[in-house]
Amino acid sequence: MNNEIIKINSDVSIRCGASIVGADESEGPLSRYFDICEKDAYFGQETWEKAESEMVRRTVGILLGKAELDISDVGCALGGDLLNQCVATGYCFSGFDIPYFGLYGACSTAAEGLVLGSLICGGGYSDRVITVASSHFSSSERQFRYPVEYAGQRTPTSQQTVTGCGAFLLERGGGGPYITEAVIGKVVDKGITDANNMGAAMAPAAADTILRYFRESGRDAREFDMIVTGDLAFEGTEILKELLHFEKFEHFDRIYDCGMMIFDRSRQDVHSGGSGCGCSASVVASYILHELENGADDVLFVGTGAMMSPLAILQGRSIPSIAHLVHISSGRKR
Repeated sequence: MNNEIIKINSDVSIRCGASIVGADESEGPLSRYFDICEKDAYFGQETWEKAESEMVRRTVGILLGKAELDISDVGCALGGDLLNQCVATGYCFSGFDIPYFGLYGACSTAAEGLVLGSLICGGGYSDRVITVASSHFSSSERQFRYPVEYAGQRTPTSQQTVTGCGAFLLERGGGGPYITEAVIGKVVDKGITDANNMGAAMAPAAADTILRYFRESGRDAREFDMIVTGDLAFEGTEILKELLHFEKFEHFDRIYDCGMMIFDRSRQDVHSGGSGCGCSASVVASYILHELENGADDVLFVGTGAMMSPLAILQGRSIPSIAHLVHISSGRKR
């Protein structure tokens, strides 16, 4: 039987992270942790899609600036978004002279990039790797639902796509925090067909990955400062807790969700909370890294994704989902 947990044997550290968010996100409780809170939804561009590419380009620029590196110092880049064929990220990296992998994991793309990037670094194939994930509220709404001009009413279980981008620079060695373990998600489909309830579709995948990790590792959830999902929001998180409770997992005080943290639901009309590739990417690249640098020792990041397409939903098909797990350690316990 194959092991569920991949051990990252070489020291693969997250040298730094960078994040940019939009106007609504800048009004949320995590605003002070983001590198840039951009009020212009167009990012100085002509379309929402070009705006998202510009947001990614700026985030990568901030990341390189923090590390005091040029793009030529990085071996390859991995990235993705929600648009058809990941065009937001693809157009961004057309302006960088660097080998590039396009990823699509829906909202799990940030975690997927960290898993694959750590394997590339840990395997000795590249000393440095950039991973990035983004989403834009207006470009995603136009693709998956209706243009914002339509002003359609959303259901209470729906989530607001985050306008945001998060990028990470992984490298061999360094002072941490380190990516030490990973669990690759399995596609889980419980027959959910409501595209306005992605939390319900993704929660079973999150439960599957979390339970697989703890069953094989034998570890206690209380050993971790945070188990961060991204992003189930309020609806999906409640379902996740029910599923875990059924399996005798009761440490709910350790569970946090990026879709719940990025907005203030009491003040902002975001329904069930945040979603999108840029949600967990921007939260982990800012707030979670800050926590690891300032006291937290071990975090499990479980990136969740609803692998839906507008065409499949119109055909009445259910929503397959996935959740990838990344164990990030501060390194202070070494």
